[in-house]
Amino acid sequence: MMNLHTLRSTPGAKKPRRRVGRGRASGWGKTSTRGHKGQMARKGHKVKPTFEGGQMPLVRRVPKRGFKNVNRVNYRPVNLSALDRFEDGTEVTIEQLRAAGLVSGPAMPVKVLGTGELTRKLTVKAQAFSTAAKAKIEAAGGTCEVVK
Repeated sequence: MMNLHTLRSTPGAKKPRRRVGRGRASGWGKTSTRGHKGQMARKGHKVKPTFEGGQMPLVRRVPKRGFKNVNRVNYRPVNLSALDRFEDGTEVTIEQLRAAGLVSGPAMPVKVLGTGELTRKLTVKAQAFSTAAKAKIEAAGGTCEVVK
């Protein structure tokens, strides 16, 4: 039977650390595995992981493409078919969507999308609505409210 106090490392798995600079007889004396001269032979050398020896770095050689909009707003999508589970005449808020498991993860604005059908009259409060979703909610007799 195996117990925690009987566990042992596999032979050869744990090697003693290499003690360099302890004389020539040790095999790792004199230059202490650093070679002769150069940046890496000096103490306190620091080379960034992306440094390519003075060659133009890959990140600067590769052409940049596209545009990254810094003002982009990412929404959590909720489809109309998912809202059909609420009772007729309910005021659907973000808190209710979160409680129902329709919205999860970190707090992000919610956008109601027009996929599916809505058969109930609901008052839906969200940060954004697609045109199709707004039309379908109002066609079912409900209202859409944009909240901050």
